[in-house]
This record gives sequence, C-alpha cells and structure tokens, in this order.
Amino acid sequence: MRYDLRFPFLVAALLVVGLMTVSTAALAPRVSPGIFPKQLLGVGLSLLPIGLLWWAGRDRIYRAAPWLYGFSILLQMSTFVIGKDVNGQQNWIVLGPVQFQPLELLKLSLILMLPTVMQGGYKGLRSYLWPLMVFLPALGLVITQDFGGAMVLSVMFVAMLLVFKMPVWHLLLLLLAVGVAFPKVIFPHLKPYQQARLTIFVDPYQDARGQGYQVIQSTIAIGSGGMMGKGYKQGTQSHNGFVPEAHTDFAVATWLEEQGFVGGVIVLLLYGGLVWGLAGMASGSPRLQDQILFAGILGQVGFQAVENIGAALSMLPLTGITLPLISYGLSSLVMTLTTLGLAYVVYRDRFDKMI
Repeated sequence: MRYDLRFPFLVAALLVVGLMTVSTAALAPRVSPGIFPKQLLGVGLSLLPIGLLWWAGRDRIYRAAPWLYGFSILLQMSTFVIGKDVNGQQNWIVLGPVQFQPLELLKLSLILMLPTVMQGGYKGLRSYLWPLMVFLPALGLVITQDFGGAMVLSVMFVAMLLVFKMPVWHLLLLLLAVGVAFPKVIFPHLKPYQQARLTIFVDPYQDARGQGYQVIQSTIAIGSGGMMGKGYKQGTQSHNGFVPEAHTDFAVATWLEEQGFVGGVIVLLLYGGLVWGLAGMASGSPRLQDQILFAGILGQVGFQAVENIGAALSMLPLTGITLPLISYGLSSLVMTLTTLGLAYVVYRDRFDKMI
C-alpha cells in the first residue's frame, strides 16, 4: 500500500489530545492564555515544511541531508554566543517575538544524515567511523546545555545502530561503558539542579518543597483524576496552579486529571499505534537507509513519550523532555510534525527507482 491512512489518523488524534490539553492548561495561573492560538499556529506552520517534503520526494530530501546537518550544527553552536536562557537552559535563539530551539532541527538533521552515512550496513569496525563523526559533534554541543536532549539523541543513535546490524556484543559493551562512565564521569560534572532532577524521582518527599515539589504535585493531580477524570476544563490541581509547567513538562498530568485512567489508556494506545506504524514502515521498506531513518524517528518519539510520562508518574527522572504532539511548544510541535511527515514521504517513495 502506497499510503497508510492509519498513520496520519494517529498523528491527528494525538494532536487533538494536545490541543485539548493546552487549551485547558491555559486556564492555569502564570500560564499565558495565548498558548492555545500559538499551538494552533504551530499546526498550521508545520504544513509548510511538510508540503516541501511532499514535493521534494525521498531522493531530493536525502541529497539535502549534508546541508541541513551543517546548518543545524552551526545553529546549535551559535547558542553558546547568542543563546538566551529559557527555563534555566541557554539553548534557545530569540528573534523578537519568536523563540526556537535549534536542538529540534538538529534531531531532524541527524535522522536524515545518519542513514545517509550508514546505508552500507555494518561491515567491520571501520563502519562506525562516519556515523561517529556525524553523531559525536552533535552530542558534544548538546550535552553541556541540555542533558535531556542529549539522552534523546543517544537513544535515536542506538536505535539506528541496531538496524545498522550492529553486533549484539558491541551493544552490550556500549551499555556497560555508559553504565560505568555515567556515575563516575558524567554525573559529577552535571549542574546541581540537573543531578537533583535525575535522582529526586526515587523519593520526591525528601525535598517536598524544592526539587520534589513538581513530581509530588503531578502525581497528586493524576491520582485525583480517578478512573474517568474530572472532565474537560474541570481540573482543579492544574487550574489552581499546583502543577508547575502544566502545559509543557507535565502536560500529561493535566490531561490525566481531567480524563482519568481511561484517558491515559487512550493516549498510550495512540502512542503505541504510532510506534507500531513506524516499525511497520521500517519492515516494509526494502532499503536499509530508509529502515535506519524509521528507527531513528521511532527512537525519538518512543523515548520522549516514555520518559515524559514516566517522569510525570515519578517512575523516571525529570529531564525536561517534552511529550510529542501534546506538550506546548512551537518549535517542538513544528519539528515533530515535520519529522513524522518525513517518515510518511519516505514510506511513500520506498520503491522509487528500485531495480
């Protein structure tokens, strides 16, 4: 089948959940009521890059990968000079009323560039040279500013390596190296607030008025939703300002308070269907290059969903990772929709020019 209409349906359904969540979160104090029209604007703006991708087609898109990668690296580097601090992270570029996060474009460029240099598959240790030369500069630029963003890039890369036919024992060695290096090398060099966010989920009540406050209020809001929820725009915890960042980091807590356990199951099924659809696209594509691309997108969307929801439930560390298609954020929404549009276009053209 050239077009799989189930995929855009799942994306549209998650968008509806996101718009409902943002519209009700806009009622909370200290949250601008203008976030809902901005989120709608993001949906409209995303049609421009999606339309461009639809017109360009698979081959032209891949040919543009090196240029997009180079531009996104330069843009990420510029944040060290002209970056503005937003929520404690100096990785935003602000141009008048417009602010955007170059990391979102960097994710897309890696999703395109890595399959381009990995399309030959694993053929020995030298096969890692070009993938590492592409990935490590991006990771190095991001990890010093946004540890959560670096985690997303790393999961994307590992997902691509698995499809690349990386030997399993290589993966085990990689995981072992990360497991040893993280507590000894990486964790001590993180900022104090980053260290606290990574560990507070174990026992948020040890600092109930500080780092644990967000997680505690999130779980209270989720628990108060019960089985069926309080109803659309009837949330009390989020509307009274108890849930911090009710429209971004803890958007799922806002949704679950109003829609309850049933609403949570619906969201999980939608994300599960989206991930399953991306996996199906990968298995249905004859080219390794396309399979690697789908793996990267699956890794990004799947990991962000699991990490965000897990953090809101106090089951995973807080990293500031947004919930795809649901959390408020213009640059995140536009680039996520563009990335999913890219997957659809590549799948459409998967048999083009095949001998």
